[in-house]
Amino acid sequence: MSRSALDRLLECTADAQVRIAARQAADRSAGREHAILPEMQEFLRAMPNHLARSSLCAPIARGRRTFHRETPLVTRADVVMTYTGEQLDEADADLLLQLIYQARLFPLGAAVTVNRAALLRAMGRNTGKSDYAWLHRRIKAMTVATLFIEARKPDGTIKYRVGDTEGFHIVQRFAYDDKSQIYKFILDSQWATLFSNHEFALIDWGKRLQMRRGHEIAKALQRLVATSSDSVQRYALEWLKDKMQYTGRMRDFKTALARATAELTRVEIAFGEIETSTKGREQLVLRIMPRGKLSSVASRHRDSIALVSG
Repeated sequence: MSRSALDRLLECTADAQVRIAARQAADRSAGREHAILPEMQEFLRAMPNHLARSSLCAPIARGRRTFHRETPLVTRADVVMTYTGEQLDEADADLLLQLIYQARLFPLGAAVTVNRAALLRAMGRNTGKSDYAWLHRRIKAMTVATLFIEARKPDGTIKYRVGDTEGFHIVQRFAYDDKSQIYKFILDSQWATLFSNHEFALIDWGKRLQMRRGHEIAKALQRLVATSSDSVQRYALEWLKDKMQYTGRMRDFKTALARATAELTRVEIAFGEIETSTKGREQLVLRIMPRGKLSSVASRHRDSIALVSG
């Protein structure tokens, strides 16, 4: 890609900043202040609750992906979400979490610069040709994808709308320079609304990277339980199956859940078992384990990154 393409990306930042400044002024007059993404420690990642609870990212099987066209996503009753784009998986969730982390120190709408190898290593991935191809393909998919979100308050009134009068893209724009192997990307400024009022899940990144290959359902459950502070959480199996876009038989899904909860226990996130609710419906009950010392997790994570880098 030519240098002029990167320059054009930076130029478009100025236009975005004008829109952000206007939105900030309106937010300040309404008593809101959320121009910057939430701060987080080095080994935490953040995702808005409504996205973490939805089927936007799901532990789907490898192969041809469904392309959604204004498809309603599975989520809670207090929000409506429609999505256009390729079905995203848990690897995409990792990428999204890392992009948000990379952008946390910048005003939304500003261009963020990151080396592609460093980006992959931060996700615990290798840095081979196929990994670089995957990264480029998935960033393009997130740039094309669009979301509409309408969240409501407990009394039924609208809390906010995103993607209604102004299109919302997961990644608003990106450019890649092959010579320097640098990505410059811009997150949509409307992410500020999704992160407002502290309505976001904090993901223990060290524990997520400790999860073994093939445990995508465990990763999905980790994002889900992080949206609540409840020490015991219950989820109807039918709802979970739909949320995770699991198309097999329920009995196979139960087996997959057993493997996933065993992995959550191994990395010290939660104990899980299937029980019958008072209404006679099967549900997954997750009992959240107390958080361990983040320093020990950080140490193990640094060791794993060193191995990947070597």
